[in-house]
Amino acid sequence: MQFRTPVHIDKPHFEIAPCEPILLVGSCFADNMGRRFREEGFPVEVNPYGVMYNPISILHTVQRTTMAPHTAMLTLGTNHVYVLNETGEVVDNCAKRPQRLFTERELSIDECADALSATIELLAARQPEVNVVLTVSPIRYAKYGFHGSALSKATLLLAADRMVQAYPGRVNYFPAYEVLNDELRDYRFYAPDMLHPSPQAVDYLWQRFVEVYFSTAAKRCLEEWKPLKEALAHQPFHPESEAYKEFLHKTMLKIQAFSEKYPNFALPMNK
Repeated sequence: MQFRTPVHIDKPHFEIAPCEPILLVGSCFADNMGRRFREEGFPVEVNPYGVMYNPISILHTVQRTTMAPHTAMLTLGTNHVYVLNETGEVVDNCAKRPQRLFTERELSIDECADALSATIELLAARQPEVNVVLTVSPIRYAKYGFHGSALSKATLLLAADRMVQAYPGRVNYFPAYEVLNDELRDYRFYAPDMLHPSPQAVDYLWQRFVEVYFSTAAKRCLEEWKPLKEALAHQPFHPESEAYKEFLHKTMLKIQAFSEKYPNFALPMNK
């Protein structure tokens, strides 16, 4: 008997190299994935101007950043935007200004597709070999009502599919939304608010992403980094002891050798 409905993920047209610089822009799911990339030593830029939920705001972030990555991941959260009444422009953040200054509206499929296309073209102008991963955040927006949230996600899914069709060999779709809703179809994979994915669900999505997108060399890099990461996370009972100082010294020598083998490696900083 089959007790799960596994989501098949097609092998993309590219592979992510060890410690490759990556740009991630979009909803808080982009933050979640960016955090995992950082933990594994990837030099990533994640939402440099804050979380961006809609395609136009994602375009605004890419316009402002100067990064020219080989891989960019754009995570779409909603098609709802806020328009400043005075100028008619979509704002990325209302900056706690009075609600009367703004009008909320929904982007059409065409508007979402146009913003995504402009983003992809801009990234390609900076880096002709760029690969763009589109994904739709699995987080539902209860404030729209669950039917409204589903319509919003459907709009984003259709716009993302247009980009996959329009940019073959450039754009790929990662089904985070489908994996959480169809494969992890259980409330134990949700945070206490019953809307956001739990840490376990994010770990699983990361695992599926690595399986499909990482090159053999990148997967080997993760395996080599794992014991070093665990050593750094070790909490000693006696941090001033000579034994721990020697352990830390040997660990740092191993990390130095690891960094020489993988020149782009970015040592994660504790926050």
